[in-house]
Amino acid sequence: MNLDSLLANWQAVLTAVVVFVTISLLLLSQRAPDMVMIGGVVVLLAAGVLTPEEALKGMSNEGMLTVAALFVVAAAIERTGGLAALVERSLGRPESLASAQLRSMIAPAAVSAFMNNTPVVALMVPAIRDWAKKNRFSVSKLLMPMNNAVVLGGLCTLIGTSTNVVVSGLVSEKTGHGLGMFDITWLGVPLLLVGLVYLVFASKYLLKDRRPAMSESDDPRQYSLEMLVEVSSPLIGRTIEEAGLRGLDGLFLMEIDRGGHVIAAVAPSERLESGDRLVFVGVVDSVVELQKIRGLRPATDQVFKLDDPRSERVLVEAVVSNTCPLVGSTIRAGRFRSTYNAVVIAVARNGERLQIKIGDIALEPGDTLLLEASPIFLERQRSNRHFYLVSEVRGSTPPRHDHAWIACTVLVAMVLAATLELVPMVAAALFAAVVVVATRCISSTESRRAIEWESLLLIAASFGLARALEKTGLAEGVAQSTIAMAGDHPHYALAAIYFVAMLFTELMSNNAAAVLIFPIAWQTANDLGVNPMPFVMAVTVAASCGFATPMGYQTNLMIYGPGGYKFSDYVRFGGPLNLLVMALTVTLAPLIWPFGPGKNIHSAPAGNSAVQSSAVQHTILQSTVQDEH
Repeated sequence: MNLDSLLANWQAVLTAVVVFVTISLLLLSQRAPDMVMIGGVVVLLAAGVLTPEEALKGMSNEGMLTVAALFVVAAAIERTGGLAALVERSLGRPESLASAQLRSMIAPAAVSAFMNNTPVVALMVPAIRDWAKKNRFSVSKLLMPMNNAVVLGGLCTLIGTSTNVVVSGLVSEKTGHGLGMFDITWLGVPLLLVGLVYLVFASKYLLKDRRPAMSESDDPRQYSLEMLVEVSSPLIGRTIEEAGLRGLDGLFLMEIDRGGHVIAAVAPSERLESGDRLVFVGVVDSVVELQKIRGLRPATDQVFKLDDPRSERVLVEAVVSNTCPLVGSTIRAGRFRSTYNAVVIAVARNGERLQIKIGDIALEPGDTLLLEASPIFLERQRSNRHFYLVSEVRGSTPPRHDHAWIACTVLVAMVLAATLELVPMVAAALFAAVVVVATRCISSTESRRAIEWESLLLIAASFGLARALEKTGLAEGVAQSTIAMAGDHPHYALAAIYFVAMLFTELMSNNAAAVLIFPIAWQTANDLGVNPMPFVMAVTVAASCGFATPMGYQTNLMIYGPGGYKFSDYVRFGGPLNLLVMALTVTLAPLIWPFGPGKNIHSAPAGNSAVQSSAVQHTILQSTVQDEH
């Protein structure tokens, strides 16, 4: 079927219009992308192009269900502090910028092979920002290379990114078998290694020193708080510098109270001892990060007298009103905990540094209190006239450090079960999600919050549009046009498919780009009579590697402000990386999975036993022959 014959098919014309309008709205509109995609599917459903089963098929796709489960598992790893511990050990004290870049890229890239990229970057951004400041490196020279390395690391296993899993689900629909855990590794590892070399050397010339758009130290609220070194703390015996407590962004260690002896000018070489009371002054975000350091806890014993477990509490900011009955009383004498079932761990007063113990501070109207409390406190006190403003500090729940080994064990077991094909990937991921919730690595409420429902709806709706492209013959028509332009040369066709997918992913959702381009790529390989695996991998890689714009990948936006970047930085530094990855993929994919004519379509390179034994490739061969028109 060619494009001329498609014009006589009203369903094909309508589908083309709907897809064009949908993509245009995704590119130009500020509307929610999931609603835009769902709207397109609803139009095709109402017009009879799609049946209800076809329109809703994405909701039951194993790729989408796997992505949902992986959101929960990744959140559990982050919630228990397992990821933070790895980051702390990997950064160290580099002597050169290149060494700093490698330290900040290798560990996150390795972790991202087994976790969703978003939580990895979310954790690394504040860690690298503070680390860069302490070691006097430009944060703009570190954040973008780290982010790009994380994206490339996600291409090293099936579960590295949601896009990999979505494409695997599409392959499963075609063949009955999804991609193996390490099928993409043969291509992903070379891309990562070459990418690391590019990121280190190109950053010298293509990345400028930038100042972050806003420093957290500009926050006018300076809290005074005390932290206690616990008896079993891993910080005991470390110096202030080794413990990472010196040069913290937005936080200043004023003094140490050691058994009544006050050390006012704290030297970097001062070693911590059990029972040390550390007096800090800093902004709220820095206080939150301080709370997450293992071996430190608020110095007040009142935190142990609250009803709820610490792992279920949150930090709350509350501004004292002039009608509060505790105004004029000290926090200790006013019995704040028994009155409000919350503990004051820090106080901010008009930028003033309060050099006095928390319990001895006399409350004044306008004081901003940082409280440790249960979520119920928010509901009860929002309408209480004792406080002007009550708001939760996001991400402030203390990590469940004692559950970190459980979450990490579950992750390893999930990977092994899927790798050894003991159970399907979707079953392994769903079981892992159930286990981390059942073992309280993450609460059921937190697990629901961890799932990015907008992304899942976008993915599910994308399957409906992709089905319409196939059903109406549009995918075949575009594939035939691609082949005509490529002159029946599979390498040129592969490059064309990759380039289109790369453009789509720079301007819209990665998963949506993958789902929309996949049927065209599959049909192109089918019409050429070659192995679809190179085309499958081209779509997978291109849909993940959007380095040239801030919108190209969701983590690109996460580093935009903290790195002080401009749009031109993405184009200048990420554009060449896009082209480099494209060239490598188009070259390597056919070598790893040969195009091959006729029945030799899936013969693997000599010695490549892992590829030769891949069940999915054998099934793809059969599917390719069966799908020919």
